[in-house]
Amino acid sequence: IERRLDTVRSMCHHSHKRLLACFQGQHGTDAERRHKKLPLTALAQNLQEASAQLEESLLGKMLETCGDAENQLALELSQHEVFVEKEIVDPLYGIAEVEIPNIQKQRKQLARLVLDWDSVRARWNQAHKSSGTNFQGLPSKIDTLKEEMDEAGNKVEQCKDQLAADMYNFMAKEGEYGRFFVTLLEAQADYHRKALAVLEKALPEMRAHQDKWAEKPAFGTPLEEHLKRSGREIALPIEACVMLLLETGMKEEGLFRIGAGASKLKKLKAALDCSTSHLDEFYSDPHAVAGALKSYLWELPEPLMTFNLYEEWTQVARYLIKFLAKLAQTSDVNKMTPSNIAIVLGPNLLWAKQEGTLAEIAAATSVHVVAVIEPIIQHADWFFPGGNHGYRLID
Repeated sequence: IERRLDTVRSMCHHSHKRLLACFQGQHGTDAERRHKKLPLTALAQNLQEASAQLEESLLGKMLETCGDAENQLALELSQHEVFVEKEIVDPLYGIAEVEIPNIQKQRKQLARLVLDWDSVRARWNQAHKSSGTNFQGLPSKIDTLKEEMDEAGNKVEQCKDQLAADMYNFMAKEGEYGRFFVTLLEAQADYHRKALAVLEKALPEMRAHQDKWAEKPAFGTPLEEHLKRSGREIALPIEACVMLLLETGMKEEGLFRIGAGASKLKKLKAALDCSTSHLDEFYSDPHAVAGALKSYLWELPEPLMTFNLYEEWTQVARYLIKFLAKLAQTSDVNKMTPSNIAIVLGPNLLWAKQEGTLAEIAAATSVHVVAVIEPIIQHADWFFPGGNHGYRLID
């Protein structure tokens, strides 16, 4: 039992110390004061202040919702820490620093009493051996030592009884001590459930803000998602690039074949992604515009010409194919015949479902793609009879 005392005290001491280290709030404060000092509270305040400055923008709404959630999480955390401190940490401290030390003090007290008893008994034995002489007053001394010895023995027995009672009480409380750790896990489970509820409430709201926001990047976004979000029937990058090319690129030699400057292409794609209307500077670089159009088609998660995208494809394809047919009409100047257009642009419209780079996929499927795309461009009016449903493009 005595060895177990030392082990239990060490366990309680270190558990108390480690639990305190887990706290983010100030030890010994109430929930309200602790909440004000939590790092999560500081984060929440920062997000809320920033959201007020960004007003009705998407980021402002997201920061406001996130800030409210972080503040609620901080409140739940402060209440959790106060509970754990009161119900677990403080009792562990009491066991390690009060209850067990008191038992250990009792044990040391017993050791001192035993030494005192042994000392008195040794003196009594010595006096008793000397009682055979006629030393005056010795019988009186023996009686006094006998009384001291009996009193010391009684103290030893009383201390033994008290120590034994304390030891038995300690053993009986083992279940109570174990209960602290059950309570700890229950408290943690309750805290995490409440925290999860806060997050599950905030996340749908944030996703709703994000889904409602029309100004999402168009590149790499599924066509049907972009059209639904923007309320358009022709994807913005396609229409914007076609309109620019109709103005300045129809007689540009090698259009879609000659590559554009990487920085200019990156800038144009970024401008189209944020739905800006300030594209005047790109009128002078039709190759960058053609490159952006090719990139948009290639970065679609699925090729444009698929069964799944039939409804979207019939609108966009009419628009795009008729533009390409018009481009081919000036092939004597721009050198972009239906065959050349199909070669350079076909892999961006139709590709096999396989891994690899654009060059690898294009090489594997180019013959088949050209065989499909070239006649569609050559006979655009047959495939897509009628006008352009009000779109400003081709007569």
